[in-house]
Amino acid sequence: MPGNPSLAQPSVIFEASGLTREFDDGRVAALQGVDFKISEGEFVAVVGSSGSGKTTLLNMLGLLDSPSSGSLSYRGRDMACLSDPARYRGREIGFIFQAFHLLPTFTVAENVQIPMFGQGFSAAARTARTAELLESVGLSHRINHLPVKLSGGERQRAAIARSLANRPPVLLADEPTGNLDSQNAAHVMEILGQLQREHGTTLVLVTHDHEIAAHASRLLRMKDGRIVSDTSTP
Repeated sequence: MPGNPSLAQPSVIFEASGLTREFDDGRVAALQGVDFKISEGEFVAVVGSSGSGKTTLLNMLGLLDSPSSGSLSYRGRDMACLSDPARYRGREIGFIFQAFHLLPTFTVAENVQIPMFGQGFSAAARTARTAELLESVGLSHRINHLPVKLSGGERQRAAIARSLANRPPVLLADEPTGNLDSQNAAHVMEILGQLQREHGTTLVLVTHDHEIAAHASRLLRMKDGRIVSDTSTP
């Protein structure tokens, strides 16, 4: 008897096996034999102290760095064999950083549109998509402002809108609340959680803050370049 499609398991989106990353001619081991699988639609928080390897791991997923040994695949394909990493990042990945990385001389709308160039959007489509995204993060009233005119929380919300410009299936967030007060941090996490639930986005978030990590459905704890625990959260 065929299985119930509604009970089908989500597909694996990332899989790592024996992943290592060394620096300084092997004297620094940022990752040491890391193994994991991340399924489509999961919200995973990677936690650990400074130097534990969590940001190095995130950079691997975004093809901002490559392993010294071991393998890492995306949807079953070895990422070392991807011929165009920039295309992968442009179409598959949305990045959210602690420092926002908004261009200071561009308006909020212009910053959000940047990833859309070269992706087949017409000028009208870019404008419409930008308006939609800024409304979704509560920044419609700031659309023509420069980043310097925004609060920290507003800058991060603008950065979230930019990360979603091309409807990426994966969001990678590196300490996205690190520069925010507790109220703005809670607001940003509410937005990210809602996006992840409503759109089935795979969200991998790096943080040292256990309150922020508690928003995730799964926790990977790292220490000295290794995953020391992998647990589901209540």
